Amino acid sequence: MKDKRIGFYDYTVILTYMGMLLACAGIIKAVDGAYWDSCVCLMLSGLCDTFDGAVASTKKMRNAREKHFGIQIDSLSDLISFGVLPAVFVYCITGFNKTAGLIGSLFTLCALIRLAYYNVLELERQSKPEKEDKIYLGIPVTVVALFLPLVFMIYEKGLFGNDYCFMILLGIMGAGFLAPVTIKNPSIKGKAVLVVLGITELIVLLLKAKAGAV
Repeated sequence: MKDKRIGFYDYTVILTYMGMLLACAGIIKAVDGAYWDSCVCLMLSGLCDTFDGAVASTKKMRNAREKHFGIQIDSLSDLISFGVLPAVFVYCITGFNKTAGLIGSLFTLCALIRLAYYNVLELERQSKPEKEDKIYLGIPVTVVALFLPLVFMIYEKGLFGNDYCFMILLGIMGAGFLAPVTIKNPSIKGKAVLVVLGITELIVLLLKAKAGAV
């Protein structure tokens, strides 16, 4: 019997779906004021995004529809994880500051434009007979998963005078998403370094979140 479900549900998209669900959990945690837990969700979502492409590439035979779906669903998930979640986090931690809400909205718009433009370039790249090396225009939106928790930990240590640091971070990163800079796809060594840094930061966050729950 022909599958009448919309979408795809095999192992190649599981990490992408998990990353989006973790981002939703992070949004809920931020609204509840559980900022340590929210940062943990953000970083876990970032780890899912780091490996989802590698997992998808293990399937040797993917038709054009599956490939295009993978591109679209990855960017849609990234918009929630690295656009909406950070914006909601900053809006909540600043006490529902209207300026923070505006900056967060513009930050999410920058992420949306960045991701949509990436999709256009990636579809063009895949349509060519000879595949070119994958490049990024603008700072990848996923880097917020490293910087926002880091700024939060510094903020919790009392090293920042006020919560403006979060608004400044979103402003800088939003501008970076649309900056006309070319970034090559990191090498295996480069990715390994980023993963180690991310896991180290995640462990610290988990320990802090656990300590706060006691």
